[in-house]
Amino acid sequence: METHTERFKVRLGLFIIGGIALFVLAIFIIGRQQNLFNPVFKVTANFNNVSGLQVGNNIRFSGINIGVVDNIQIINDSTVKVDMLIRQNVQEFIKSDSQASIGSEGIIGDRLIIISQGSSDAPVIRNGQQISSVEPIETDEIMAGLNVSVVNAAIITNELAEIMMKINSGEGTIGRLLQDSTIAENLNMTILNLRKSSKGLDENMNAAKENIFLKGYFKRKAKAEEEKKKEAEQKEANKKK
Repeated sequence: METHTERFKVRLGLFIIGGIALFVLAIFIIGRQQNLFNPVFKVTANFNNVSGLQVGNNIRFSGINIGVVDNIQIINDSTVKVDMLIRQNVQEFIKSDSQASIGSEGIIGDRLIIISQGSSDAPVIRNGQQISSVEPIETDEIMAGLNVSVVNAAIITNELAEIMMKINSGEGTIGRLLQDSTIAENLNMTILNLRKSSKGLDENMNAAKENIFLKGYFKRKAKAEEEKKKEAEQKEANKKK
């Protein structure tokens, strides 16, 4: 009987010690996340819409979590005040012209506040100072914009399909060109005639150069072009000197 009682007491003692250890560990983890054991300073920002931000959400600067949201208070029908607790060891890196914006951890993660890097010559932010804010883009607005783009793409696709059907059926100028063999042959003949005309023009020009009356004109023209070429080469040589 006494042995059974002693075992029960030992188990009860171990259970209590384990519970106390878990309690202390939980307090340590929560306190570390909430910066209860680190010196902090306070910063505020006003938003028209916090877009689901909650107390305890992270504050991020340069991709690093530096604090948590301490309080969210509705000031009036168009202003929501957000109090932020930030670790004091990063205060020197946050400038007074930094801006606070609301983002999310991943695509569908928790909301957080992102503080931008300010100007290098701006003064360091002070404890209790209010910084400017950037209003968040709502997911509903993004989805509405995507929906409009999808509808427009569907309309364009249908119109292109109708145009291709008309072309395939021989409607319109392009359709007639593709479907009517007579028009295609006439177009080929026109191109051949243009080539012949171009060839005949070249032959006429060569004959004109050999003409005794026009030979002097072409020689003077060639001589003038040669002189221009020499002048250009001389100018280029002078520039290099």
